[in-house]
Amino acid sequence: MSGTNSHYFLLGVLALIAMPFLTRAEDRKPAPLPPGMKLFPNLEYAAVNGKSLLLDLYLPDKADLPVPVIVFVHGGGWQAGDRHDRQALPLVTKGYAVASIDYRLSQDAVFPAQLHDCKAAVRWLRAHAKAYGLDPAHIGAWGTSAGGHLVALLGTTGDVKELEGDEGNLEYSSRVQAVCDWFGPTDLTKMDEQSAASGVPSHMHHNAPDSPEAKLIGGPVADNKDKAAKANPIAYVSKDDPPFLIMHGDKDPLVPLAQSELLRDALEKAGVPVKLEVMKGAGHGFGNEEIFNGVKEFFDKNLKGAKS
Repeated sequence: MSGTNSHYFLLGVLALIAMPFLTRAEDRKPAPLPPGMKLFPNLEYAAVNGKSLLLDLYLPDKADLPVPVIVFVHGGGWQAGDRHDRQALPLVTKGYAVASIDYRLSQDAVFPAQLHDCKAAVRWLRAHAKAYGLDPAHIGAWGTSAGGHLVALLGTTGDVKELEGDEGNLEYSSRVQAVCDWFGPTDLTKMDEQSAASGVPSHMHHNAPDSPEAKLIGGPVADNKDKAAKANPIAYVSKDDPPFLIMHGDKDPLVPLAQSELLRDALEKAGVPVKLEVMKGAGHGFGNEEIFNGVKEFFDKNLKGAKS
């Protein structure tokens, strides 16, 4: 899920109503590119039912090749947002390629379509690594909210063949070598009770028929617990998962902090390196230089440190 205040659901509805009248993402004039990087926009990494799935690839102007890659997966309750989210761009000037991806939203397809798309993007990057100077052995994933949920799944399902999808480049691996999960859901079946326990007035939204979670799995969570369980990153944790950095605000009104605690506990039990940083006083979203430096240090250790 994504948003910065407790009015998320109303704002989400208004956004969906307005979407047909807004300029298409592909037609928007892009914001000026920050210095020190170059952009390869609108790269098709897969096509489903005649619809292109696109990513924007940002590369540093100067870096030792090949460069490690960060796949950035946007938030938006699985029903909004797109690849033009530039939150991860500061990493480009630090020697990383950033691939910001689109994926099918819940109004277009239910889970696991979104995960299939993320995996297809990783495989495409490996298949085209040489052409863009990418390091196919060092690919990380960073996502926020719904994107945090999807990157957590990327990290925990690298060994789950039935969730691979069939969107091309299947001869390449979709595994990632590091995951940064910002306040992503990890167990859809427990979100409602956890929200109630934390005193969030809007906790019933998680089990509502029109909740973002319901739209993701194709029906209310309480009536579709098997489908919800299959969308839970914690269901797939194993000892060979990559290192995780999880960051979550302790005042998050949308995704309870307990969701990240569940994932941390499961990873620790499996022996996977994991760190949960609780952002004191933060809600559903945060960001400053100190927090960004923590993300950079995590990826440096796990994507660059492995080279030396």
